Amino acid sequence: MKKNSFYLLFGFIAIVLVALFWYSDEIHTSLLIEVAFIAAAAVLYLARRKVTDLVEDERSAKITEQAAMRTLQVFWVVFCAFSIGAVMQILHVPSFPRQAPPVPPPMILPIRSMGFIQLGLLCLMIFLYVGFRIYYARKYGEWETDEE
Repeated sequence: MKKNSFYLLFGFIAIVLVALFWYSDEIHTSLLIEVAFIAAAAVLYLARRKVTDLVEDERSAKITEQAAMRTLQVFWVVFCAFSIGAVMQILHVPSFPRQAPPVPPPMILPIRSMGFIQLGLLCLMIFLYVGFRIYYARKYGEWETDEE
C-alpha cells in the first residue's frame, strides 16, 4: 500500500467513525462508538505496517513539512470561523437596543449537531493534508525516478 492510499483509508475510516458516532447517539449506546474507535485504531496500525513507500529522505521530510504547514494554515481559519459562529449561537449575544419582548434569533444549526460538524471538519483536515501532500510531492518531484 502506498502512503497516499493509507491517508485516504485513514480519512474514510474517520468518516465511518463519524457515522457510527451519530448512530450510537441515536440508539443511546456509547459502547458502539468506543469499540469502533478502538477497532479503527487497530486497523490503522496494521495498515500503517503495510505501507511500502516509507523512504525518509530530505525531500520526503520537506514534502511532509510543507503539506502539514499548509493544512494547518488553511484548516485553522475554517475551524476558527466555525467555532466563533458556534460560540455566538451558544451565547446568544443580544443586539442593542433591546426589543420589548426579546425575540429569540432563528437557530441556523441545532446546538446538538455542532459536535458532529466538528468531527466532520477533522475529517476534512485529513483530506486537506492528502491533497497538499500530493501537490507538494508533484512540485518537489517525489514520484520522479533518477534513472534515465
